[in-house]
Amino acid sequence: MEPIWNRPERAARGPRPAHSRDEIAAAAVRVADAEGIDAVSMRRVAAELGTGTTSLYRYVSRKDDLLDLMVDAVMREEDPPEPGGDWRADLRVLAGRTRALLLRHPWFSAVAAARPGLGPGSLRWLEAWLRAVDGLGLDPDGMLAAVGTLRIFVQGAVLGEHAERAGGYDNDAWLAAQGSYGDRIIAEGAYPTLVRIMVEARTPHRADRHDTAFTLGLERVLDGLAAFLPSP
Repeated sequence: MEPIWNRPERAARGPRPAHSRDEIAAAAVRVADAEGIDAVSMRRVAAELGTGTTSLYRYVSRKDDLLDLMVDAVMREEDPPEPGGDWRADLRVLAGRTRALLLRHPWFSAVAAARPGLGPGSLRWLEAWLRAVDGLGLDPDGMLAAVGTLRIFVQGAVLGEHAERAGGYDNDAWLAAQGSYGDRIIAEGAYPTLVRIMVEARTPHRADRHDTAFTLGLERVLDGLAAFLPSP
């Protein structure tokens, strides 16, 4: 079946639809945000809209179409930033804005990773990412590798944050609970490098540890990209 983006939203003939694709996608996103992606079904979305399940299939013929609409609805919540001419600064902004978007929708990363985004919102953001690395001397495969690596870093960082929140993780309580075990690891001396990090590292104890780790990690990824760029 053709992608939903290549099919008309409404038939050339027949009654005017009671709902638009945007309304259907927005309802599905509300369900996923509130109850998780597993709660999203044609029946549940129809109930959210106050319509019958059968009538929903007039607009969305399969659940894959619904997921595609959801992904693109999230990607259209805001426009991507315009490039400023400094590739590192542009990529920092893109990464930060993408992280914020993913944090707003805990279900989004897994769904988007499993399906290429081909809707207008997804394409606008991909265009912005590619424009940020265009003109750096990379060939098309190198541009894709650079953008893909950065986006994977952002998704991985957000995944850890979501996992903590879903599990009710309390960092201070966890650190306190490990006290005697941590002392034992230090005393045994079997892991000298790890022990040095345990004693000296400050980021794990910071209230803003996620922000700090994200910023530090992103800079290292950008350093790696800079080293990969062709010489002028």
